[in-house]
Amino acid sequence: MIHRKYQPEKDLKDCKRIWREVGWVEEKAHEEGMEVFLQACRALVGEIDGRVEALVVSSPGSVRYLERDVSLCAVCGVTTGYAGRRRGLAGKLTAELVALDAAEGAEMAGLGIFDQGYYDKLGFGTGPYEVSIGFDPATLDLRVNPPPPLRITADDWELVHRSRQSRMLVHGNTSFDRPEITHAEMLWSTGGFGLGYMDESGELLSHHFWCGTAKGEHGPYTIQWMAYRNYFQLLELLGLIRNLGDQVHLVMMSEPQAIQLQDVLRTPFRSFRKTEKSKYESFSKAMAYWQVRICDLAACMEKTDLDGEPVTFNLQLRDPIERFLDDDAPWKGTGGSYIVTLGPESRAEMGHDHSLPVMEASVGAFSRMWMGVRPASGLRVTDDLCAPEELVKRLDRLLRLPVPRVDWEY
Repeated sequence: MIHRKYQPEKDLKDCKRIWREVGWVEEKAHEEGMEVFLQACRALVGEIDGRVEALVVSSPGSVRYLERDVSLCAVCGVTTGYAGRRRGLAGKLTAELVALDAAEGAEMAGLGIFDQGYYDKLGFGTGPYEVSIGFDPATLDLRVNPPPPLRITADDWELVHRSRQSRMLVHGNTSFDRPEITHAEMLWSTGGFGLGYMDESGELLSHHFWCGTAKGEHGPYTIQWMAYRNYFQLLELLGLIRNLGDQVHLVMMSEPQAIQLQDVLRTPFRSFRKTEKSKYESFSKAMAYWQVRICDLAACMEKTDLDGEPVTFNLQLRDPIERFLDDDAPWKGTGGSYIVTLGPESRAEMGHDHSLPVMEASVGAFSRMWMGVRPASGLRVTDDLCAPEELVKRLDRLLRLPVPRVDWEY
């Protein structure tokens, strides 16, 4: 098996075959989107007998941690062809990709998962539940009358990307740097369209949504993303979605950050019962589908500003990605012995202080605690984290963070 950098002129045909085999591209427009997407990514391929059988890609971005941004390696594609399965290609390539990005300054890495457990062996820890909801847009109960919007098409991808980057950010939100990512997402849409508004300058979309899938006369429609600068703009976008309800019977979307969509739906439980097992079935479900991990502990702690009495402890951090990396890898993981302080001025430095309590944790479990996915007390039960009771109580009081919301899927 050979692992190497992706070469477009040599590898594109095989990579398209892989994505067809895994069901990621189905038509010519999807393949066009793939080509645009790969332009915005670092890509590694794995060969078996001279034939590319695995493709792993990442793109740079950032994650909002409270009021600060942490640089991100977003692993936005791990795929293996039929003939390359069960040979360790995906894990090896993903580890190499993370190492390359971490060596160049990525402070965190994140990815979407196909199921629980696989990426834990590379040090990733699972994020919180994200709520997906399907509803009849006519049941949105809002006191807002939005003005006529602008139509948005895939030709507006640069404008749309700038709007996404300038949106209101909350804890956990992810942003991608390169506009080709947005362009590719729009090209992958089936019957996609967008609606939105320009700002006072007339040069930037202030708020908009993109409907990535629009099927048939009555739907279902899928709202792929929404971008807005304040909650009044969010209400205007929800008003536009409500106005689709004259014809569309089902809209599906992720629940917007900081609100419960059920608060603005008329009789949601009645709708669940009446539409059960129908083509337009209303629903609400939760799924934890993304994972993150710290790549640079010192850098992440330096960007951590917490209200409360500081807590200092020894951290014995285990990083399982190490065993997937070659001796000459530019980055060897973040495992080791640290003295960590969490508080208004947080920090992490190599060493051990015998007077301090000791936490032992995998990088995935520690990343979950630091992000506020789950408290130390819960992770001590279900994840790879061990610490004295008094230290756990102090950390639970200190790390009272908003639930992290990824907002921009990868």
